[in-house]
Amino acid sequence: MANIVPILAGGGTRLPAHIGVLQALKDLQIDFSHIVGVSGGSIIASLYASGLSISEIKQIAINTDYNQFKGFSLISLIRNGGLSSGDVFEQWVDYHLQGKTFIDLEKNLHIVATDVKTGRPVIFDSKRTPGMKVSLAVRFSMSIPLIFSFKKFGNHLMVDGSILSEDALHRDWAMDDTPVLCFRLRGEHEFDELKTNGMFPIINYVTLLIRTFMTTISREYINDAFWHNTIIINTGLCSAVDFGMSKEKKLTLFDTGYQTAMEIVPIKTKLDNRIPYVE
Repeated sequence: MANIVPILAGGGTRLPAHIGVLQALKDLQIDFSHIVGVSGGSIIASLYASGLSISEIKQIAINTDYNQFKGFSLISLIRNGGLSSGDVFEQWVDYHLQGKTFIDLEKNLHIVATDVKTGRPVIFDSKRTPGMKVSLAVRFSMSIPLIFSFKKFGNHLMVDGSILSEDALHRDWAMDDTPVLCFRLRGEHEFDELKTNGMFPIINYVTLLIRTFMTTISREYINDAFWHNTIIINTGLCSAVDFGMSKEKKLTLFDTGYQTAMEIVPIKTKLDNRIPYVE
């Protein structure tokens, strides 16, 4: 049985793909005691680390209407850098985690966000922030620019972890040379035209900007030093900011994540029987 540290990286609202990855790892008997979550991946990683089963997490993702997390406050955008405060989202995560802190979790969870002031990663886990509510860390990591308001944490100003460079994720998370395997969601450019007329066209302009930004991030070139640690899951035209995603799309994303991991993980884990992390 292989032993890895899975990194569920990015994805925004396409998080069902990461659930498919977890199901594949279970079916492949890939063992892990540490898990890393970034942006949308932090939601799934935290639910799994809390002790929820994969089927329970799948039902939560499939049955949740993501529209409840979306806001359209121009005042919030101007004052705090996001259309939504993110409070409803954080409360939803906390509800499903039953208010757990990092020290309460069954697995070693590491959540990564970005300090927008320095561009450097900020890591939350049982060693660094044991008494911190996991839902707050997820809120930081899922702070999609312009959608959720920036949040202060000490001297940091937190924003989505997806904007970090790869070397921020490829590290020795377990501190025992356990190899990492990073699952990245990659989408295609979306060509559906969004109308920019109406009383408040700024909302549509911001939506266009967000969609283009998230798609560009997901298609970022992978450094040669990390290709053997990375599995790309192609989510097609499914948007990272599709808050009105249908159940059918969610199930398709789950299947895509599952099938990709089932096919590629055995290949990656047979590379010298190890997947070396990179300092």
